[in-house]
Amino acid sequence: MSSYTAADIEQKWQAAWEEAGVFTAKRDESKPKYYVLEMFPYPSGRIHMGHVRNYTMGDVVARYKMSTGHNVLHPMGWDAFGMPAENAAMASGGHPKDWTYKNIADMRGQMKPLGLSIDWSREFATCDPEYYAQQQALFIDMLDKELVYRKNAVVNWDPVDMTVLANEQVEDGRGWRSGALVERKELVQWFFKISDMAEDLLDSIDSLDNWPAKVKLMQANWIGKSRGLEFGFERTDEGEPITVYTTRPDTLMGASFVGISPDHPIAKDLEASNPEIAEFVAQCRKGGTTEEALEKAEKLGFDTGLRVKHPLDPNWELPVWIANFILMDYGTGAIFGCPAHDQRDFDFATKYDLPIKPVFIAEGTEEETLTEAFVPMKSEKVRYIRGFAGAEVQTGDEGVNTAIDKAEAEGWGKGVTKFRLRDWGLSRQRYWGCPIPVVHCADCGVVPEKKENLPVRLPDDVTFDVPGNPLDRHPTWRDCACPSCGAPAKRETDTMDTFVDSSWYYARFTAPRADTPTVEADADYWMNVDQYIGGIEHAILHLLYSRFFARAMNATGHLPDTAREPFNALFTQGMVTHAIYQTTNPENGRPVYHYPEEVITISSLADQHIAVLKERMLASGRSVSNYHQIYDQYREDGDTPYRVEIIPSAKMSKSKNNVVDPLNIISSFGADTARWFVLSDSPPERDVEWTASGAEAAAKHLARVYRICAEIAEMDDAAGNGDEDLLKAAHKAIQEITSNIDSFGFNAAIAKLYAFTSTLQKSQAGGPAKKEAARILALLMSPMTPHLSEELWSLLGGEGLITSAAWPVADEKLLVEDSVTMPIQINGKRRAEISVPKDMPKEEVEKLVLEHDVVAKALDGAAPKKLIVVPGRIVNVVV
Repeated sequence: MSSYTAADIEQKWQAAWEEAGVFTAKRDESKPKYYVLEMFPYPSGRIHMGHVRNYTMGDVVARYKMSTGHNVLHPMGWDAFGMPAENAAMASGGHPKDWTYKNIADMRGQMKPLGLSIDWSREFATCDPEYYAQQQALFIDMLDKELVYRKNAVVNWDPVDMTVLANEQVEDGRGWRSGALVERKELVQWFFKISDMAEDLLDSIDSLDNWPAKVKLMQANWIGKSRGLEFGFERTDEGEPITVYTTRPDTLMGASFVGISPDHPIAKDLEASNPEIAEFVAQCRKGGTTEEALEKAEKLGFDTGLRVKHPLDPNWELPVWIANFILMDYGTGAIFGCPAHDQRDFDFATKYDLPIKPVFIAEGTEEETLTEAFVPMKSEKVRYIRGFAGAEVQTGDEGVNTAIDKAEAEGWGKGVTKFRLRDWGLSRQRYWGCPIPVVHCADCGVVPEKKENLPVRLPDDVTFDVPGNPLDRHPTWRDCACPSCGAPAKRETDTMDTFVDSSWYYARFTAPRADTPTVEADADYWMNVDQYIGGIEHAILHLLYSRFFARAMNATGHLPDTAREPFNALFTQGMVTHAIYQTTNPENGRPVYHYPEEVITISSLADQHIAVLKERMLASGRSVSNYHQIYDQYREDGDTPYRVEIIPSAKMSKSKNNVVDPLNIISSFGADTARWFVLSDSPPERDVEWTASGAEAAAKHLARVYRICAEIAEMDDAAGNGDEDLLKAAHKAIQEITSNIDSFGFNAAIAKLYAFTSTLQKSQAGGPAKKEAARILALLMSPMTPHLSEELWSLLGGEGLITSAAWPVADEKLLVEDSVTMPIQINGKRRAEISVPKDMPKEEVEKLVLEHDVVAKALDGAAPKKLIVVPGRIVNVVV
């Protein structure tokens, strides 16, 4: 009997799978299809344990569905455009394309040893011209359907990277890559009309039955439907009224000012003639445009000198201020400020000494001077002390509705439903992205490129030696002929937001080599994605944009009606974490982070151990000079002892030196060990902490399984003893593990496999019975440990590849328990239990209970006061 050698076994079976082409997906109308997709990775150059966990989960589902007779599509691609490649090119003097494709090759080489059931024939990168040619075709079709448009917009501008940033790319007011303070800038931008679909996107969330509730809530909140009041404040100078939109019209009697955005038309008119206002507005535009940035920024304002009339009292005038915290692209770009019931307005009013007048107070309290805004939930009841409609005591929701009703009845306002969701700005002023396929012609205006001229390819001969978009300074690429009239024209030099690339890739996988975005027959067959798997960090924009794109592709004829919601089921997995090992530098007090392999926790070190540890350090390429810092306690030459602080379950980070390289794990233990561990230690939606001891335990268990099955394989095939208990245990394992995999309970399935392995080892059955049970074990393990399972299947005489074998089906007759264990309670406390045939008469059960040693001792020769038998469940004895 040979020993379990993961490296040899895994290479052998990966080669066999490739030769047989078992994972190549082909449309087959005779089979039910199943489409499994993990969110595709950015090619950073290295995979990490989070990748291993994510793709292993998808692989378990894909392999399981293959074995249950489904025609499985399980593809892989690369989300390959974006700023990191440009930054790398700037740093190294290379080219983003070279950096990207090298990283793709490296990561593909790191992923293949995992033995994933991926159809690599469908692989693509979003930077492949063949992919973005079809993305450009989609853009042109969406332009024709008026789902894309161009307008002036205030954007987040990174003055170092010199590009527009999405709100999510602004962190604490700074660009996510450069760290520069983000500014507001007005540019002509391209937009997708996602807001036109806001109602549908919101309403359809209820149909996503197999999505996590928290993700659906995040989507709903981001779309942000609200009903409010739109009305105009008349100006005292008889200029155009200032229109505002408010979700709290019930607070109108607490108004103390009207605020307008620095980008409001009135502000622009005023800055043209007032240098002080121009200077203030310019200062505002140095800040970011995100809600988070505006919330954190100091509230600044400028009194324009304009005054408006309160709609409920023409003699009540309010000042008009330009305020830095008001966005032009939400609502109308103007608000009325009610400081008593909005903290932002409260801070502003406090700074500029404006009135603060409560409209309502908590029910059962008296009016008092506010030290902060009183902002109750709309569902809470409050007492209106300056209300203008409805009862004195009512909820905020009731107050809002009665205020809207009164405004409409009196003709000075109207109820309006608005959405927080804004149109998707897709223009990016950078090179490494999908070119927007339009041309600017002096005579024809904006003209889409002809589809036969696609792709509009990125030029290779660009440099990054000066900031800004290289396409702007590339005349042989930028200057072109108008597709409509042939006159000299210029190409659009903005490229698309990389969110576009990942918003339709799932559809492209159905026909990745087609010369159209999709092929109708393939899209009809493969869509929707039956199981989508990825991180919770993509719960909002990626999923929302993908849902929008599916609708847009349906509207342009590229996806069927049934694919308007592209993902039938969504699973968001937890992270793989690892402890951080940290000491403190005694010279500057800063933390020092140590690699996991450098850390050995012991209470003391003898001299001879120190020598051994020094040798280990040298062998691993680490400096010996700091070895004393990495142990629990050690004193050298009278120095103060150093202690390692262990921070458990921390996110893996290169900067904290707590990253585990999957290739090291695979080379040490094998891919199946890595797969088994990331699935076994925690429910898949929760974080799992990687530990060396856990990996070693997983490796030992798989070696044990191999040893047990190899011994069984050598047993005599002559008829031996059967084992009814082993047969029942096998079919119970089939039932439970099938249920566990169906419900993503991979850790529970592995717990059942541990138990069944022990049952198999202890069984005294003969060769044929044990071989049959061992083959069932191999089948049940195959989604998790495919290489080991193939080896066991071969050893045990299984026919063909286990990858192509049918999933076992539990025999319902063998799931019926012949006996039942009944607890025995004496005076209400559980004292013993008894195992009896399931159909044993009540009188027989009573007789056995009374003969039980524990019961006889408690009765001490007396008769029980009561003896209650609940058949099949419990026995109560009252002494």
